Amino acid sequence: MEDLMRSTPDAEQRSVPRSAPGSIPELRAAFHGEVVAPHDPGYESARRVVNAAVDRRPALIVRPADSADVALAVSLARTAGLELAVRGGGHSFAGHGTTDGGLVVDMSKMHALHVDPQRRIAWAQAGLTAGQYTAEAAKHGLTTGFGDTGSVGIAGLTLGGGIGWLVRKHGLTIDDLVAVDLVTANGERLRVDSDRHPDLFWALRGGGGNFGVVTRLKYRLHEIDTALGGMLVLPASPGIVGAFIAAADDAPDELSTIAILARLPPLPFVSAEHHGQLALMVRVAYAGHLEHGEQALAPLRALTMPLADAITPMPYQQLYPAEGPGAARLRRATRSMFIDHFTEHAESTVFDRVQSGPSVMSAVEIRVLGGAMARVPADATAFSHRRRRLMVTFGAGYQDQAQAASHETWVADSLTSMRPAVHGVHVSFLGDEGAARIHEAYPADTYERLAAIKRRYDPTNLFHVNQNIPPNGRDDG
Repeated sequence: MEDLMRSTPDAEQRSVPRSAPGSIPELRAAFHGEVVAPHDPGYESARRVVNAAVDRRPALIVRPADSADVALAVSLARTAGLELAVRGGGHSFAGHGTTDGGLVVDMSKMHALHVDPQRRIAWAQAGLTAGQYTAEAAKHGLTTGFGDTGSVGIAGLTLGGGIGWLVRKHGLTIDDLVAVDLVTANGERLRVDSDRHPDLFWALRGGGGNFGVVTRLKYRLHEIDTALGGMLVLPASPGIVGAFIAAADDAPDELSTIAILARLPPLPFVSAEHHGQLALMVRVAYAGHLEHGEQALAPLRALTMPLADAITPMPYQQLYPAEGPGAARLRRATRSMFIDHFTEHAESTVFDRVQSGPSVMSAVEIRVLGGAMARVPADATAFSHRRRRLMVTFGAGYQDQAQAASHETWVADSLTSMRPAVHGVHVSFLGDEGAARIHEAYPADTYERLAAIKRRYDPTNLFHVNQNIPPNGRDDG
């Protein structure tokens, strides 16, 4: 990862050709990055995204080398009338990192990172993943809070809000976002922060990819070296989920948790006799003094006799473990929601849903929120669900496309079974679920404000391959 440290805060500003190239050879000549066409070697791997249920064939895939390349690609899409998709890590549940017959801007070659340890600031190009950023920043004993999966791209995660291992201690990822470099729909390159284009800066913090292509992001860094992390595996006894939520909710802000109710996979630290049984797998991250961490974890460990306790001190970057070789090619079906009260009815519902799931990879994930995330005013950013207590996600992984309908039905029915307790959804956890669900991601006044900013910066809706907010504010736009 030596090349991660080669950029400086003052990015090179190569000029952009006045007109977009009219052919692929012309584009290759003008472009400093890579251009991948359907008959090129590597096209098949280049067109794939994480959710294997998404199988689209772009007319062209470009991997920019710099912001001028990005501006050129945006100009080409606009003038040629090509649908434009932007990809960071490719983890969008809906497959928004690709398109049929359009142009994909794959940011993966823009992965430079400049860390200023004295000012505790980092400039990161948008092609970085959470794991890459975290590993490099850790060399200085610093980090920024991202999600919980190392291969997720930092840009898409940030634009949605960013709920991760430091959400209770330091808030959402957007709460540490200081500035953004952006290419707009007309090819203009902007520096966006609280002083320059403050309306756009507000919208970018939770409004997703509706407003342009982010090329660099400036973050605050926090001092952290060693964390308590790993997994506590609890038997799925009656009341265990509610008890876990109460204990995690009462924990200090330094402790963030993610619990997964599912059939146990063959984890090496769990006795084989328990594999395949229903269990509550509690992933934890304590970012504070280790002696205090043991005290914070004590209530979780006291809930019941664990099947396994694999929590241990570790370098913070190890909270982003390498993913298995087959994980990225699973088909996935998901439905997510925020809820505030986890009742006995909710507990029985999640148990029933997981037990009736169509595959061994049917699961429900529960994140206990609060802490620093909830202390920021709800209208400070486009992410407005700051007071929500829990995020619950039903998900299923499968391999056979013929099983898609049964898995989609299961997650949709699981969402319905939790209503009326549902209070919105995190936009980053939406699949291809329709306009009504996008409205659930934003209160009405927030949605209207986002639509007005969309009209200003992208009036033709060039950036619509996302959880789209039409510039006219109507879902037929």
